[in-house]
Amino acid sequence: MAQFRAKKLDLSCFINSKIIRDHTKRKVFEQHEPERQALRYIIRNTSLPQRTRAQAQLQLAQMHCYTRSTQPKNRCIMGGKGRGVFADFRMARFQFRMNALAGRIPGVKKASW
Repeated sequence: MAQFRAKKLDLSCFINSKIIRDHTKRKVFEQHEPERQALRYIIRNTSLPQRTRAQAQLQLAQMHCYTRSTQPKNRCIMGGKGRGVFADFRMARFQFRMNALAGRIPGVKKASW
């Protein structure tokens, strides 16, 4: 993991080790996604020789786990929680409620009927 970590983090939120790790995973995934897509295309292409496809499959298997799309996790940008996070706002339920009631989230207001 240290091989991927940036010297300076461009985070503007609450920081703990899990958020730093998640940020690193997102950056690494973003950098290696075109390469992974190319390898997956080669593997699925049945018109290519079997040896080429096998080599691509081996390369894909040997790539670091942080390059996979399943690695980044939705975390709250305010508190770092990993559960109960609204993906659209990237906030946990409680933080979303507090910020919405305080009027810090544009376009969100308390429902009344």
